[in-house]
Amino acid sequence: MALNLSPGVSGPLAASDSEPLGQVAAQAGTLVNGAAVRDLLTKTAVPARSAAAKTRAPAPSASPAAPPPAPVYLNPLRAITGLMPQRIDMGVDFAGSGPVYPIGDAVVTNATGSNAGWPGGGWITYQLTDGPAAGLMVFVAEDVQPTVQVGQHVTPKTVIASMYNGGAGIETGWAMPDGSSAESQLGVAGGVSGGGPFPTMVGINFERLLVALGVPAAPNAGQAGYGVLPSSYPTAWTGLGT
Repeated sequence: MALNLSPGVSGPLAASDSEPLGQVAAQAGTLVNGAAVRDLLTKTAVPARSAAAKTRAPAPSASPAAPPPAPVYLNPLRAITGLMPQRIDMGVDFAGSGPVYPIGDAVVTNATGSNAGWPGGGWITYQLTDGPAAGLMVFVAEDVQPTVQVGQHVTPKTVIASMYNGGAGIETGWAMPDGSSAESQLGVAGGVSGGGPFPTMVGINFERLLVALGVPAAPNAGQAGYGVLPSSYPTAWTGLGT
């Protein structure tokens, strides 16, 4: 770009107060087009600012989000084909067939395919070792065959039994501390055995846990319960991370 400089002009030249560059040029005896100089300086500054922007350090990336916590308990009947809730009694009855899992990490305390006290004969118990029900005993009974052994440590992903369509379905619920039968039969739970009246308070409590894990509700859910829920059992099943 031509700056319209005219060297050799003698004598001081007039300059406007709004043209500081013109004033300096006038004192130097040189004619300067102030508007042209500003235009040149502006065009020179734009690439400089662009280059500075390109070399600016990148903004720090956001920290990756923490993964969600692993579920404490899982639905033990999630792989049952034709799962159908039947009723709450000492535990909760279901029809269907397929693999049965423990609710959470546990140790197997009983595992037999023949128990005269239950239709179909199967009887598996396990003691939970984590979560809000840690230390409590769970039973799975009737039309099941165990796939684990006593003393085996299991997780919610371990198949502990195979449920088959034998006519009785299965029953699962809270077991006595020694794993010998259903908790509802103990005196502290009201002494309600296989003859009823149903639903038991112990059975209702276990059914609410199953529902919190995604198992369909039993037809008699919501009815008044019989017997007593011992103080060792949680009364609310929230925050399980399911």
